[in-house]
Amino acid sequence: MTDQTLTRQAPTRAEYWPLIRLAVPLMAGLAAALLIGVVDTAMIAPLGTVPLAAAGVTTAVLIIMISALWGVITVISVQISQAEGAGDPARVALALRSGMLLCLIGGMGGAVLMVALYPLLGPLGQPAEVLAILLPYWVSMAIWVIPFTLFFGIKALYDAVDRPWLAVGLSYLGVVFNVPANYTFIHVLDMGILGAGLASILSQCVSLLAAVVVFLRAPGLAPFRQKVTVAMADVWAQLKEALPLCLGYAGEGGAYAIVGLMMGWLGAEALAAHQIVNALAGLAYMIPLGMAGAASIRVGLAVGGGSRVRLRPILKASLVIVTLWQCLAATIFFTAGRAMAETMSSDPRVIELAVVLFIMVGLLQVVDGIQGTTLGALRGMSDMNRPTVITLAAYWPLALPASYLLGFVLDYQAVGVWLGYTLGLVVAAIALPWRFWALTRSGGSG
Repeated sequence: MTDQTLTRQAPTRAEYWPLIRLAVPLMAGLAAALLIGVVDTAMIAPLGTVPLAAAGVTTAVLIIMISALWGVITVISVQISQAEGAGDPARVALALRSGMLLCLIGGMGGAVLMVALYPLLGPLGQPAEVLAILLPYWVSMAIWVIPFTLFFGIKALYDAVDRPWLAVGLSYLGVVFNVPANYTFIHVLDMGILGAGLASILSQCVSLLAAVVVFLRAPGLAPFRQKVTVAMADVWAQLKEALPLCLGYAGEGGAYAIVGLMMGWLGAEALAAHQIVNALAGLAYMIPLGMAGAASIRVGLAVGGGSRVRLRPILKASLVIVTLWQCLAATIFFTAGRAMAETMSSDPRVIELAVVLFIMVGLLQVVDGIQGTTLGALRGMSDMNRPTVITLAAYWPLALPASYLLGFVLDYQAVGVWLGYTLGLVVAAIALPWRFWALTRSGGSG
């Protein structure tokens, strides 16, 4: 039977609704985590440009930690999806329990590493007035990494076993809690920027505690609560599979973080503008990230169920959906960038630069959606190593030098920094689909 015949048996149009039905709650759940950052930014903004810039520095480095730990979460999601596709609840339980242990280890390691990186900010050229107030918020957000990682570890179960809206509800518990907590700590108790960090920790812990209670009590999740023996060998096996993912995600997140640090070289105003754009554009990034998660789960279910003929249709449908949504996001950034900036800052210089950065972010939306979604599909096939090489090559030897050249050598400043970063996204958006097509044509897995 030829590939053409197989493709006719698994039409692309059959994948649109299952992907949308899964991707929308994934996006909504991921947006909840980002909304905590948006609330922080909105609550910090009245304190002035320097506190807002401090949040920007923290976010820039926090992205590296979250990105690296996302590799662990992705492996848990893929393993649960493949086990669920094979109809093996014992394997699901094992993947979850060993994965949660790995999330605890990884979250604690990420928190310690972030604290250890703090002394490097001065030598990396961050503004002195920002560093003077930064440390308490920095440490609190390092601690936040731990409940964040654990929550998304257990959330992977809900997403993979077709309970994504349950995960969304649990995510938004934290958002609802975060708004009054932020206001109370920052403005009523007058704790300043530290209050935002403490509110974020408590909000994420609320979501985590609720997720654990639901897992332990919900009758429909009983098959996944069965007792399984978790050996360190299981955790080590997950870690070995996660390492290339962690490296790849950290490479991508690290490149983005360095873009943020480069903005710090341009001064506190540039850093504050970057934080505004980062907080709001991060919500748009939930579209490709959610679609990447949906593609990863759908591909994992297809692989686990022995239905590889569905792989290309899944990616085709995913790319059509994410491209349409990213075009909409780009339109919003082009037309409403000034209004969004003005809600976050009263500094005219910050607002004008943020408007320009919103235009730059709008330009990269489609290619970002293509590369992110294809990366998710590849990881659903457990193809970890080659995509990591592709993403690292696209960002580090290409995008970051281009950002420095355009931003500082050729003196295009913030616009040049973002143009260079976009170059890496374009390369990844070409190379990753090529990789997926080669794998599905040959029938290989890596």
